[in-house]
Amino acid sequence: MNIAFIGLGQMGQAIAHNLLKGDHTLTVFNRSRDKAESLLQAGASWADTPAEAVAEADVVFTMVSDDAALRNITLGDFGFLTALPEGGIHVSCSTISPETARELAEQHRQKNTEYVACPVFGKPEAAQAAKLWICTSGSQSAKDRVGPLLELIGQETYDFGDDVGAANVVKLAGNFMIGCAIEAMAEAFTLGEKNGVDRKAMWELFSNTLFASPVYKNYGKMIAEEAYQPVGASPALIRKDIRLVLDTAQQSMVPMPFGMVVFQQLTATVAKGIDNIDWAGFAGEVSENAGVGKR
Repeated sequence: MNIAFIGLGQMGQAIAHNLLKGDHTLTVFNRSRDKAESLLQAGASWADTPAEAVAEADVVFTMVSDDAALRNITLGDFGFLTALPEGGIHVSCSTISPETARELAEQHRQKNTEYVACPVFGKPEAAQAAKLWICTSGSQSAKDRVGPLLELIGQETYDFGDDVGAANVVKLAGNFMIGCAIEAMAEAFTLGEKNGVDRKAMWELFSNTLFASPVYKNYGKMIAEEAYQPVGASPALIRKDIRLVLDTAQQSMVPMPFGMVVFQQLTATVAKGIDNIDWAGFAGEVSENAGVGKR
């Protein structure tokens, strides 16, 4: 297939490299060309605009920071929607609102192209290893066509039906649940520390018994050691995601008080200008409020 890829942050670069391993042609675009250098050396081609990137594409993948960025590269002055060949498929991996996904799907329908929501779970190292957990929604025919490409980038795909907004609801719900787990661990480990119990000892117990899962093992280690590197996603980026959670909850009439707690903790971290740590670093708000912070 001829594939275009737009948005080459840590996640985008890793996913694009794995697509190249499938012996497909790949054309890439990013606001800054330097992030494309490793892909160009691996055989990808460069495009000067999103529209140029998709001119001969069967499929275009996008992985950008937010709804506004996705709308811009799709519908803006140099956006790719009008340039994507008829029958082409847009695979959107970004964490966006379900409303934006539905809006873009309708725009694609009017142009005789298709849209598949494809948000993913996993840190950049999981993306590099093609071990992402993938959520999809959209038309079955489009999902069937891109299925072999998704096998190149993830370990398993979970489908959520025809409504393109559904996969984005699942992605937002997942990020909300991770945020709640981070807050819960921060509070629990800080409670232990204030009472003379080693934080790391608590993490070792819980992550190997009651809460033996990737979130408690990986994020829990960061929180136990209060060492928030490497940066998988920044506090500001995930604050945006939790804002989308709360917006969707409000529109759906779903009370989500824990969501507000996570949002306020991320807001405090971002307001302090702390941007060189993984988003799990908002756990430091709990430690600092208890007088034991080491962030």
